[in-house]
Amino acid sequence: MGGVSTPLPPGPGALVPSGPAFDLVLLAHVACALIGLGTVVVSGVQAARLLGRVRGGSPAGAGLTRYFAPGVNWAGRALYGVPLLGFVLIAMSRGSFSTGEPWVVAGLGLWAGATVAAEGLLWPAERRVRAQLAAPGGAPGGGRDATIPTALVPAARTVCTSAGVVALALMVAMAVMFAQP
Repeated sequence: MGGVSTPLPPGPGALVPSGPAFDLVLLAHVACALIGLGTVVVSGVQAARLLGRVRGGSPAGAGLTRYFAPGVNWAGRALYGVPLLGFVLIAMSRGSFSTGEPWVVAGLGLWAGATVAAEGLLWPAERRVRAQLAAPGGAPGGGRDATIPTALVPAARTVCTSAGVVALALMVAMAVMFAQP
């Protein structure tokens, strides 16, 4: 028995990977998921606020015009770090986890669905809202004191709906990842 050890096979009795490098990658993986989820939720909330102002005939206000200022929602793209870092974690696990495990496949599938919905619905609709609020003819008088054009209602509704769908898929994926059923 002198000094020879055999690794445990993957499964219930396997050792959970640890160490500073694994912990840092895991922290970055979780941070990407939370930042991505947070930006999706905030987009939905801001679009709902915008819709409320349209119904009330109120001006956009400083907060909404600042949030929907032209540009790319880079924080939302943190979602792309989730699978990348997930694969790094699997590689670092030394066989404790594999890409064939049902919870990994389910989490990756949910993430993929959420990302397709974000890229195909949420972010394009968000860009349309940004463009319409920024256009000189899009909001009479322009800026935060301008009345919000009703033409951006469909895009704002799409942001609200797709943000809800994406957020739900991401939350279920996170639950699956934490539970590892």
